[in-house]
Formats: sequence, C-alpha cells, structure tokens
Amino acid sequence: MAIVLGTATPGGGFPVYGAAFTEAVNAQEPTLRVEARNTKGSTENVPLLEAGKLDIALVAGEVASRQLAKPDNALRIVAAMYASPGLFAVPADSPARVIADLRGKPVALGAEGSGLTLMGHNVLAALGVAVQPITLQKAADGPEMVRDGRAAALWGAGIGWPGFATLAQAGARFIAPSADEIARILERNPDLKAMTMPAGAYAGLDRPLPTIGSWSFVLARADLPEETGYRLARALHQAEGALAARLAQAKETTAANTVAAAPRAALIHAGVQRYLREIGLLR
Repeated sequence: MAIVLGTATPGGGFPVYGAAFTEAVNAQEPTLRVEARNTKGSTENVPLLEAGKLDIALVAGEVASRQLAKPDNALRIVAAMYASPGLFAVPADSPARVIADLRGKPVALGAEGSGLTLMGHNVLAALGVAVQPITLQKAADGPEMVRDGRAAALWGAGIGWPGFATLAQAGARFIAPSADEIARILERNPDLKAMTMPAGAYAGLDRPLPTIGSWSFVLARADLPEETGYRLARALHQAEGALAARLAQAKETTAANTVAAAPRAALIHAGVQRYLREIGLLR
C-alpha cells in the first residue's frame, strides 16, 4: 500500500526527516510503502492534505497548532516529530550580538510556505525588529547567502537542522532572544513555547541557549483509514531506535511524546489512538 508523505523544499530539515521516517517505517512494515514527496512546506502541506492529495505530511508547529485549533479541522496527528527551538545564526566575525542588531539587515528567513519561516516572521514582529526579509526558493540557499554576504543572518530551528550545520562548519555564532524577549514573544504568540537549544547541538555552541519554539507533527488527511494509521504508528514506534540512529532529532519521535505534545487526545488519528491504547499510553 503506497502512502504519500509531503515534506518541504530540498536543503531543509523536513526532507531529511522525511527520508529517515520513510526508511524506518518501510523497513519495519513491508506491507506499507511510504513515499516522500518534496513540497513548498507546511503551509502547502495542510491544503494538500485537506484536498486528499497527500496521505500524511510534515507540518511545523505554528501551522499545525493553528490548524488543529480550528473548529472545522479534520486533519489528525500521526506522530509528534520533534521540538524546534529557534535561533538566528550569523558568521563568527559578525558584529551582531543580539536580535536588535539585525534591524534593517537582510535576513534569510526560510522558504516560502515553510512553517519555520512563519515562526521567524512572528518572532521579529513580536520584538518590533524590522529586517530586510529574504524568502528562499530552496532552504539550502540560506547558508550560502550568509557565507557570501548577501544575508547578515539565517533564521532556523531544531537540532541537526541542515542550514545551521552547514554554517557552523564554516564558523558561526548563534543569537537567541533574551529572557525578556522570550516573554514578549510568547505573549504575542501563544502557539509557541519556551525551549532550549542544548549545548553541542552544533559546532561552536558550547552552552545551552534558552529560546522559543514549537513541536512539529506528522499529520494525516481526514479519511486516512484507521487500519493504515494503526500500522503506521506500530511500525514507526517499533522502529524508534532505528529512526533515532538515522537522525539525531528523530530521537524525540516517540509514542510518549506524541501523547504529551498533542493538544488533546481526540486530535490523534483513530488508528494511532488504538495503537497507543494497546501499549498503555492512552486509556
């Protein structure tokens, strides 16, 4: 049975995660054949799911939270992917030390349609920092623009995010909001949460950085059969170890995190609920 998984543009974290997800599930459950497909990202994935053109899709936190909160929402959670703490990255020799230093500067905020890009815009708006926003054709273009000077900074999120990994290898510093700025951002954006980027997540990051972020989800179309959801959940969570071995940030893709991150249990796909009850995580 073929299951089409929507990811995002090449060079970002979602296609990398989608490849690991696909390999892990397909190896665990031979009767399923998950096929990853590049899209424009979260804001395209939601309408594609609603139209039945994707079976499941990766959706970033703010986009997912807003969708799941709609009274007429019919999409359902298959799994919580990982938490995505957001930061700005600048070259190691940049004079920028705080977010306000980016005011008026060109900043690569991500690809059009990406939930990550939306989060970056919301962070800057909450702080009243107006930049020259750069929307990318592909997420992979961002690090190169910072390296060659076309952008002063790159916005990104999550552990193991390819854009940050590329910049960190060349020498980068990371800028997070202050405690006061975190409070202001959360007041304006209740869908976001206080998070911490751990020390060692990237080269040169030698201390944990408190920031804001959100949980990303694998969402399913409204009419994905219950049995398909059950088999997906069973394969995914029986392969948790293999998935984590393939991708560091996928260590957070656990059945327990799916239960904890879901706004309420009723938003979890019926087949996934069945599996979670079977293993004792839902009543």
